[in-house]
Amino acid sequence: MTARRDPLARRLARGRRLARLALGWEALWPRLWPALGVIGLFLVAALAGLFMAVPPWLHLLLLLGFALALGLALWRGLRGLAWPGDAAAERRIEAASGLRHRPLSTLRDHATTEDPATLALWRAHQARALAGLSRLRIGAPRPNLAARDRRALRGGLLVGLCAALAMAGGESGERLRRALWPSLMAAPAGVAALRLEAWITPPGYTGAAPVFLGLEGGSLTVPQGSTLQLALSGGQGGAPELRVDARAIPFRTLDAGSHALEMPLEQGARLALWREGRELAAWTVSVQADAPPTAAFAEAPGPAARGLALRLPWRAEDDWGVGAARAELRLAARPEAPPLVLELPLSGGNPRQPRGVAQPDLSAHPWAGLPVRARIVARDGAGQEGTSEEAGLTLPERSFNHPVARALVELRKALSADPGGREAARLGLDRLAAAPEAFEHDIATFLALRVARHRLQRDRRPEGVEEAQALMWQTAVALEEGRTDRTARALAAAREALREALAEAERTPPDAAARAELERRVQELREAVQRHLEALAERLRQENAEAMPFDPSQRLMDQRELDRRTQEMQDAAREGRTDRLEQELAELERMLDALQEGRVAARPEGGNARRQQQQQQRGQQQMGAVQDMVQRQGEMLDRSHQRGEAQPPNAGGQRQAPQSRQQAQAQAQAQGEAGQQARRDASQQRALRRALGELMQQFGDLTGEIPEALGRADQAMRQAQEALGQGGDAAPHQQQAIRELQEGGRQMAQSMQRQFGQGQGEGEGQGEGQAMPGQEQGSGQGQDRMTGQNQGRDPLGRPTRDAPGANDQGSDTQVPQEAEMLRSRRILEELRRRGAERERPASELDYIDRLLKSF
Repeated sequence: MTARRDPLARRLARGRRLARLALGWEALWPRLWPALGVIGLFLVAALAGLFMAVPPWLHLLLLLGFALALGLALWRGLRGLAWPGDAAAERRIEAASGLRHRPLSTLRDHATTEDPATLALWRAHQARALAGLSRLRIGAPRPNLAARDRRALRGGLLVGLCAALAMAGGESGERLRRALWPSLMAAPAGVAALRLEAWITPPGYTGAAPVFLGLEGGSLTVPQGSTLQLALSGGQGGAPELRVDARAIPFRTLDAGSHALEMPLEQGARLALWREGRELAAWTVSVQADAPPTAAFAEAPGPAARGLALRLPWRAEDDWGVGAARAELRLAARPEAPPLVLELPLSGGNPRQPRGVAQPDLSAHPWAGLPVRARIVARDGAGQEGTSEEAGLTLPERSFNHPVARALVELRKALSADPGGREAARLGLDRLAAAPEAFEHDIATFLALRVARHRLQRDRRPEGVEEAQALMWQTAVALEEGRTDRTARALAAAREALREALAEAERTPPDAAARAELERRVQELREAVQRHLEALAERLRQENAEAMPFDPSQRLMDQRELDRRTQEMQDAAREGRTDRLEQELAELERMLDALQEGRVAARPEGGNARRQQQQQQRGQQQMGAVQDMVQRQGEMLDRSHQRGEAQPPNAGGQRQAPQSRQQAQAQAQAQGEAGQQARRDASQQRALRRALGELMQQFGDLTGEIPEALGRADQAMRQAQEALGQGGDAAPHQQQAIRELQEGGRQMAQSMQRQFGQGQGEGEGQGEGQAMPGQEQGSGQGQDRMTGQNQGRDPLGRPTRDAPGANDQGSDTQVPQEAEMLRSRRILEELRRRGAERERPASELDYIDRLLKSF
């Protein structure tokens, strides 16, 4: 029993100590609260700046009042305070533990007799009391302060203290010190009473954040052209000044106690803030001069490998970012002439190391075919410019087959090289006009030659030569292409412009401006159609062809039908009904395509039609090859992602647990295989890039132009090839190559549409609006599909087994209308765009690939 009581005694002793502490806190806290309230009021007054706003004598009186109030509160609170004893502690333990009949007192009592029976009974009683002391509790202190502070003044005091701390901010310590020692107000350390806000703002073109200065001073480096701003308020004394080395700059007074200064920093110096003969703060500022940008040709400039574009590979660099870049071309024969300026696009803000390849088509410029000197000029945000070395090249020019067109182009080039040679050009124009049989006695050509000749003779302005050159070029192009081709291109441009306006109206709700824009585009399309019809009629008359046979599907031949449809399109544009406008546009384009087919069929020779069809097939094959390149590039991108995921965990600099020899060998073998696969991918990337170059050359020979996106894809493939060869990450460049290939395919389709006058979708076998042989193109196709539940057909319009001609597969196939084909193409482009984003989940990419295979 003694062994059992020893742990119990220790537990009881610890419980008594804790109970005495709890009882002591319950007695002490309510007595201390008045004194703590006085201290809280003093802190609120000090942090709020009350003692700095009163005269010294009142400051002393307030301090004395707070001291007396604190002493009185402590004397009244602590008077009569007695520390609780063991008996009170035991009562608390018994009450908190729920013990009845005061068992703790039983343990301290003893029997008053030595009778064995009485002693045995007493021991049994103590044993029963010990059994009830298995779990003793003390309970949390309950000072019951709410009973004494029924209005919750302590909460208001706490809120006021937090607000005062927020007001004081970094001056909290100094305000408390001045509140306790009012005599320090007369000391020379008046700095603490000040409120200083100082910062340096770098120039906006740097994109750097402002640098804040503190009273502790220090050293810092800022860009040249930064602005120093100081704001000083509070304190006693006169106006402050800023000493920059040996020069003093006064502050600007805002009011009685506030001053401000703003100064540009052009060179390094020691900045010291002085007031009343004392230095308050000092900073040593170093200014970093802004170096001018550098520019250079990444490769030798020259004509593009395919087409008539000029290839200008360039790069630039600047410490804070290049703000703008341009290419300047100067005529070698006249270096003093104003240069031809080509703006170079920059990607994303002000890049520090931009680079790119500009491919402008200058074949129509008066300098085409002449030697020029080219250079790259880069400008930073500070206005500084850096130039590259000049490179000589000859601008690409268009070749002409018509003899008069070739002669006009030569005269135009001669005027560009020597604007003073007006007399030689005038004589050349006279010779051309004297032989009208060379240009088929065309009145418009003859008048253009005479106008250009008289402009060179009578208009002595420098602009007169340029206007004559423009007229020569237009005449040469008209002779080379003919009016029909020009009106066909203008019509295709008007159709594309209306398509773009429709797409913009579908993305955003059409407002009054959008409806007006749509109406204007419709009117332009109407005028382009009218001009094209006139050119076609003139072409037929010149070819001595018979009148075009009437076809019910070619209702566009009727002027009233044209007026009716264009009027309906204008009404739909005015009312904002884009769906109706799109349907009418699709029907109009279908009729235009049918008119084009009828014109080709009515011409005596059929070789041009067959040649055009062969060119269309070649273009479609080339667009299919682009899609195949997208697929192959996507496979290489998948392997790049797999190599990136298979890298060892410590590749990023993290520590790795020790490995066994087998694990190390396996890891080395895996890395070796990944390196071999990367080298194989580099070879495949080189081969794919070579195939892209051949495709660009073939497409340029076919259409005379190369999509810019294919050039960017070639550059991305080259960067991916270099990254694979160096063992780097080629995934970003491969992703860019996929995006540019898809954009290049879309541009190829648009080029085919401009070239052949009909829509060519990516991977589509038929042009938009064309019908398969043996099918009607009338507007009744949609009605036939809607009423397809005829005899021998199921509810979906398909022939049943017992229907006549059920074994004829595909004879009732209907070509979708223009609006349906447009929606399908948009869905296909969206699928290809998402399929190129290889960071998407594998399940989603597999689903997109399955959808694309169906096309």
